[in-house]
Amino acid sequence: MTRALMIQGTGSNVGKSLLVAGLCRAARKRGLSVAPFKPQNMSNNAAVTGDGGEIGRAQALQAWAAGLVPHTDMNPVLLKPETDVGSQVIVQGQRLTTARARDYQRLKPQLMAAVLESFGRLKGAHDLVLVEGAGSPAEVNLRAGDIANMGFARAADVPVVLAGDIDRGGVIAQIIGTQAVIAPEDAAMIAGFLINRFRGDPSLFDDGYALIAERTGWRGYGVCPWFPEAWKLPAEDALDLAKPRRAEGLHVVCLTLSRIANFDDLDPLAQEPGVRLTMLGAGQAIPGDADLVILPGTKSTRGDLAYLRAQGWDLDLAAHVRRGGQVLGICGGYQMLGREVADPEGIEGPAGADPGLGLLDVATVMTPKKRLTEVLATHSATGAGFHGYEIHIGESDGPDRARPFAHVAGMPEGAVSADGRIAGSYLHGMFRDDGFRAAYLAGFGVKAASDGYDAGVDATLDALAAHLEAHLDVDGLLAAAR
Repeated sequence: MTRALMIQGTGSNVGKSLLVAGLCRAARKRGLSVAPFKPQNMSNNAAVTGDGGEIGRAQALQAWAAGLVPHTDMNPVLLKPETDVGSQVIVQGQRLTTARARDYQRLKPQLMAAVLESFGRLKGAHDLVLVEGAGSPAEVNLRAGDIANMGFARAADVPVVLAGDIDRGGVIAQIIGTQAVIAPEDAAMIAGFLINRFRGDPSLFDDGYALIAERTGWRGYGVCPWFPEAWKLPAEDALDLAKPRRAEGLHVVCLTLSRIANFDDLDPLAQEPGVRLTMLGAGQAIPGDADLVILPGTKSTRGDLAYLRAQGWDLDLAAHVRRGGQVLGICGGYQMLGREVADPEGIEGPAGADPGLGLLDVATVMTPKKRLTEVLATHSATGAGFHGYEIHIGESDGPDRARPFAHVAGMPEGAVSADGRIAGSYLHGMFRDDGFRAAYLAGFGVKAASDGYDAGVDATLDALAAHLEAHLDVDGLLAAAR
């Protein structure tokens, strides 16, 4: 019979996603058919699935670790924040509605059926399902109608292992405090705990580890040191945007927008030894030595246009272009580069229109239908083919479309300015393609590394699994599944 185990955390960003990815790879190496599952996720970094929907990027990486094609059942509820108080609600890969936080709390109980349906299909197709929680079960104010943590665990009868992040401090209180505030019926679902992201000599925490086990009565599954190669894996949380910095190389600057989406587009560039990637934060000016400025995807194009202007980046971009620098807009960033972004139906926020940056002679109109598809494209400037994907609303048109960025199935895609220095495209994932990345960087006089990006991610997943095997009781964790 199919077994399942759920990794919950004492808070957000404690490393649950990587723990599940590493355990998926470890289980796969044991010859098990394993699938990842996250009942509810909140992220603007999404992946297009083989069945024509979208899921959180972490579940796509976990599917990779498990040797599977991403499927909407792996993340049946995805929330994509559009404002500080509202999110787009994606159910089994398709947009259901946009809801404010308070309204979503009332909607959650209706979504449990879809969650259990997707979970049931995965259980029917695999030996093991590894489940990732969201946030923390200690958020007891959100317990009513919960589908993300203990509400799901109890409804599906899945045992839980609680992960605490020692790097942020107070891990003893994190774990013991969780037991103290959750209901006894929820606490009974917890089979044990583990400590994540330890730095230094783990023996120094022996007394603390023993104290947690004594106070909670839970089994400990080990202390996992910090995994230094985590930055090589596609990140889902904007908190993980920091990348190792180089002092030399082609200077690529990406504007970190407030609703930045699909920012893993930049990961392959970050790993190129000839590229210096800067993720530019709020209040920082675009450096004068930037060679290429990238406007990434966003979940709120008009909202982030206002944010971009508030940072003074519109003036910086104009100066960058005057100096001869190049600009690439991807998806929402492409929309911003045009003359106007109109949202007559108020799909992403209040209805209306805003002037764009005017660097491309195109205009965008937001439309209700979202385009979700994988594509095979050909880059117009270099002739390099590449795989990518589209995940957007809105249509862009104008004179600069006569110079497309690429062609997809013989049709023009994107736009390029008359001087060739400003380009926009709806295609995500282009830099993941080794051939395209090499051709694109060659245009800047940069030789790409010979190692393939996908091969590097796969090797890092192997290293992650080995890291967990060395420091956690992986056999015990898998045995705890039921």
